[in-house]
Amino acid sequence: MEPIIAIVLALIGYALGSAKLINQGNQALVERLGRYHRTLKPGLNFIVPFLDQIVMEDTTREQVLDIKPQNVITKDGVYLEVDGVVYWQILEIEKSFYAIDDLQQALANLTTTTLREIIAQNTLEDTNMSRADMDRTILDRLNPITKDWGVEIIRLDIQRITPPESVRKSMEDERAAEIKKRALISAAEGERQAAIKKAEGTKASMEIISEVLRSHPESKELLRYLIAQDYVQASQRLGESNNAKIVFVDPANSTDMFQELIAETVTKDDDAKTSGNGNGIN
Repeated sequence: MEPIIAIVLALIGYALGSAKLINQGNQALVERLGRYHRTLKPGLNFIVPFLDQIVMEDTTREQVLDIKPQNVITKDGVYLEVDGVVYWQILEIEKSFYAIDDLQQALANLTTTTLREIIAQNTLEDTNMSRADMDRTILDRLNPITKDWGVEIIRLDIQRITPPESVRKSMEDERAAEIKKRALISAAEGERQAAIKKAEGTKASMEIISEVLRSHPESKELLRYLIAQDYVQASQRLGESNNAKIVFVDPANSTDMFQELIAETVTKDDDAKTSGNGNGIN
């Protein structure tokens, strides 16, 4: 009876020693007698005790590698502090273990070196304006190398590009000057458009008044009354202003002035009409 129990216990121990459970999202490497034998997938796996040994178990999920701030210099000689984040994933766990000693350290060193090289080929303005283009360029440089390590760089995000204080101050002054310039241009354009609209409105009003005077000569007295009324109202508004200077005009002279202006306008319109009719007859 005792030999049977011993055999049963041995079988149980063998089963427990050979059964290996790999979690979802992970893979494991098995060596047999010191050499790579096979890769264990997620789920329940069995190995040969004493002959097989699991030397590595790692995730195949996407991982994040933080790139510490790096001091780099641009093409135009400006020192910058740059940091970023690398998102990467193991595609072939066998290569990631046997092709490189310290995978994460190698990825960090490769990324920082490539980042410095790319920024050194760009000016400060290009670096700030084309950050997405730089990300793609760095990825194109990294993936052919990391492929031999069984790793894919999914994306690279440059988080901060920090220039020196003096450069930041100059950039802020430049942006402020550009904003002020655009504001002045907009204001000048608005005044120009307003002046054009006002001139067009005045021209249209004069044409309407001329047409009315030409068609209804008896309305001249009504026009004089309206002009005199506007004159009185304008004088009252000026008088109510604290900063206004009032210049009084002799009403008699002002009436003659308005009459001359009206007569001159009507005469010009009549002459233009007569000239147009004459050209048509000839």
